[in-house]
Amino acid sequence: MSMPHGFGSNTEAQVNMSLSFPNLSRNFDSRNQCVRFVGYDGMSETKFFVAADALSSAKSQRNTSEDDYLASFDDLRSAILKAADAAYTKKRGNMIGLDVQDLR
Repeated sequence: MSMPHGFGSNTEAQVNMSLSFPNLSRNFDSRNQCVRFVGYDGMSETKFFVAADALSSAKSQRNTSEDDYLASFDDLRSAILKAADAAYTKKRGNMIGLDVQDLR
């Protein structure tokens, strides 16, 4: 039995799937000083992390708590997801880090 044309191949429709962020959860990784979240390209999961220094405000990082970082992530969520999408477009992978320059 032959496969339909394009089945299982890298057709344009498969290559151009868009990144989505249906899961609003995020967590602070104190060991690596970052906030982690997940994006999806179809069935593929990509783990993202935002460096804590990209999320810190005028406060000294020494005095910034986990709740502060998560609140900052929530405040910047739109910009962070836009930066994540841009980074993913440049470098598709299963783990992508974002820093201050990515959020500008």
